[in-house]
Amino acid sequence: MKITDVRIRRLVDNESIKGVASITFDDEFVVHDIKIIDGQNGLFVAMPSKKVGDAGFRDIAHPLSSEVRNRIKDAVLSAYEDSKEEE
Repeated sequence: MKITDVRIRRLVDNESIKGVASITFDDEFVVHDIKIIDGQNGLFVAMPSKKVGDAGFRDIAHPLSSEVRNRIKDAVLSAYEDSKEEE
C-alpha cells in the first residue's frame, strides 16, 4: 500500500495541535483528521480518535505495524514542514 497524497491544514491559533492531515493510500482510500501535535519531545502524529467516556480517547483508524506507522508519520511530518516553507 502506497501513500499517494498528503494534505495538511495548518492550525495557527492552537498551541499544541499544529495541524490536521488527510492521507490517501493507492489513490483509493483516505484517512482524515490525523493530528500533528507539538509534544514535550517535538512533533508527533496522532491517529483519528474519539472520546470514550471517562477512559480518554480511542483510535478510530490506526496502522497495525510500526513500519506503516513510521511511513505515515514521516509522510505527514514532511508535508507539514513543506507547508510551513510555502507560507
